[in-house]
Order: sequence, then structure tokens, then C-alpha cells
Amino acid sequence: MFSTPGARYMKRSIAAIVATLSLLAAPFFAGALSAAVLTGLDAQKRDDFAKFAGKRAGIVTNQTGVDRSGVSAVDTMFASKNVKLVSIFSPEHGFRGTAEGGVQIGNSTDPVTGLPIYSLYGKVHRPTSAMLAGLDVLFFDIQDIGARFYTYLATMAFCMEEAAKRKIAFVVLDRPNPITGSITEGPLLDASIHEITAYFPVPVRHGLTAGEVALMHKDQHKLDLDLTVIKAEGWDRAMFYEETGLKWVNPSPNIRGVDAAIMYPGIGCFESTNMSVGRGTDSPFLWFGAPWLDSTRLAATLNAAGLPGVRITAEDRTPDKDMYAGKLCRGIKLEITNRAAVRPMDIFVRAACALRDKRYYSEFKMIEEELKLMTGINTYKAIYESKDSPEKIIADFSAQSRAFELARAKYLLY
Repeated sequence: MFSTPGARYMKRSIAAIVATLSLLAAPFFAGALSAAVLTGLDAQKRDDFAKFAGKRAGIVTNQTGVDRSGVSAVDTMFASKNVKLVSIFSPEHGFRGTAEGGVQIGNSTDPVTGLPIYSLYGKVHRPTSAMLAGLDVLFFDIQDIGARFYTYLATMAFCMEEAAKRKIAFVVLDRPNPITGSITEGPLLDASIHEITAYFPVPVRHGLTAGEVALMHKDQHKLDLDLTVIKAEGWDRAMFYEETGLKWVNPSPNIRGVDAAIMYPGIGCFESTNMSVGRGTDSPFLWFGAPWLDSTRLAATLNAAGLPGVRITAEDRTPDKDMYAGKLCRGIKLEITNRAAVRPMDIFVRAACALRDKRYYSEFKMIEEELKLMTGINTYKAIYESKDSPEKIIADFSAQSRAFELARAKYLLY
């Protein structure tokens, strides 16, 4: 049943109609929905993109670009009587979000709508003139996770820059920051670094939404761009994702829940080392380890530091892919006990400083340039050359993130 493209589209269309009716009925059930958050997509769907009537549009999106009922932005816009969707652009991990990190992806065609899907994580990271030809407006609707080295917002920035060059309007259908908009962590990006994983002058954990980053990027780069941010409705900066009432969709294969997203800005920094971050296990970024690690000793060191909001225990695992596939790894299990209190960057700094003790961790290695991209500064120098204490490094990071919180105020929408 529903095996043909036409039938599959009919199924999607029925779902879109049901979702639209539920939104239209919302005023009659205000009490039930009073705490519900609507994304920018939901907000635009209410009036069928009337603001963009007659416009030829493209959209940068993936599997996370769905409304509260799970209907995709592509299906919603394709069925619109106002806007005319003509092309799709996909980020890292692809349109369906199934490709592993760093894997190049080719162009393809959406089997349901027949629209071209242009990959922005393959031969090119920016849309070309040919891809953008004939567009009046380019939409962006992707769920970010709030970490600077997660590539989706850099893709957004690249698209903004290319749209500005061609006088194409740009619209961000905003979504909540799933790990809150009230907590920032880590150092600011060094101005000399410009990579897809290190593109914005923000802390590692920046506490911004996509729309807020777009406003900041336009201002700081003086882009001559017709930018519109369609705000999410009902979101508070202190909310974690489950509090929004929105359904969680894995934004990439190894970010499988809010706890993994919270830990990613800190534990993800271990991807610049020879430490597994749990890819190939059942809980990536909530565990890290290696065959050579004295996990009992490291767990004791971390627990002695009194790190808040997390339970730390030694646990062995055998990843089935990625680093150390098929090898027994001694590791550290991280269980979040207080989301508002835990600070993953502090965990990384404490662990990295402990691991520089060659008496016990002689096989631990950091790749200096990779670590620089992850943290945004020369953290390797602070840890290994200056041999700064973890307290000093954490204090330096905190001072930078606090300064950023003041500077970002003019871009905040919520």
C-alpha cells in the first residue's frame, strides 16, 4: 500500500491536511496547547505561506524539518497554493539524515515530489549559481543542536552569503535550541579560523537559535541580504527540548536524544584525539574510552573534581564501528543527573588535563590542529605546553562565554 510515488504523496498530503486542521483548531483548545511550542514552520503553515505568494522557493532542510505533526517542510511547501517550491538543498548527513559524519553526499531527486536535491556536503559546501537559478527566496529549516562545530548553521551561513550575492531573499524557519538558550560554554572562536566546523565567533556551546545566528551573521558580515526570521512561538530560553512538546527527530545518526546533544559540545572535542566517543555503541557522546585507558583511575579523578550534574562510572564497551571497532574499550560512562547544572566542556577539560599524565596514559594523543578546530583556540598549547591547571583553563573559557552573553544580547529573539 502507498508504494508508488503518487500514492506516497497522497499519504503525505492527507497527513498535511490533518496537521493543518489541527493548527486551525488550536484556538478552540487553547488550554490544551497553551504550553506547546510551535516552530517557524508551524507558524507559516497556518496561513499557507501567504507572505511568499507567487515566489519561487528553494529550501535547505533535512529529516528534522517537520511540523508538530511530523509533516515535512518539503511536503507542506510543495502542497502550498501560495509559494512554489522548486528545489531542495541538503546539509551534512544528507536529506534523510542517515549518512555518517564527514561522508560526502551527491545530488539526488526526491522520489515523492520529483524535485532536485542539491547536496551542500559533497563536491561543494555552497550553493552554486546553477543551483540557485530562478529562485526568489531560499528557506532554511533544520534543527540545530547548539554546538559551534555542528555543521548545519555553517551551511546556513554559506547559503546566506550566496543568496546575498544574487539578491535572493533568505528566510529562517526558526526552531528552539534543544539544549537551552540560557547556557553558554567554552572559548570564542579565534578570528584566524574559518572552517565549516569553526565558522562563527561564538563559544562552543552558544545558546542561540538558527534565526539568532542568522541575524548575527548578517550584521557582523554586513551582508546585503533580505533576511526574515519566522520565530518559534511559545519557546522560553530555559527550556530543554522535551519541554517544548515537539517530537524529537535525531538530527544526525549519533545524536539520539537530548542528553547526547547536551554532552556533544564537550565530549565531541575528544574526536580530535585517539579516544572513542562511543560511535558504534548504543549511547554516543554519553561514553568515551579506548583499549589502553585506565578508566577506573580516570573515573576516580573526575569524581574527585566534584563535577556537577553528572554521574561518572567506569564501564567497558566494544564499539561495532568507527574507532576501535570490535575492540574492548575501557571507558567512562556519563549519566546526566541535572541537565541545568552539567557542564560538558568542564568534563572535557578535566579529563584532557588528567590524560596528559604519561605515567598512566602514555598512549593518549591529541591532534593539535583538529583540537584547535573543535575548541576554537589553541587549547593544545594550554594543556600540553603551558601545562595550565584545569581550573585556570575552565576559568578562561568561562570568562569568554560570559563576555559573549553580553555581546549577543542585541540578536536575541526570545
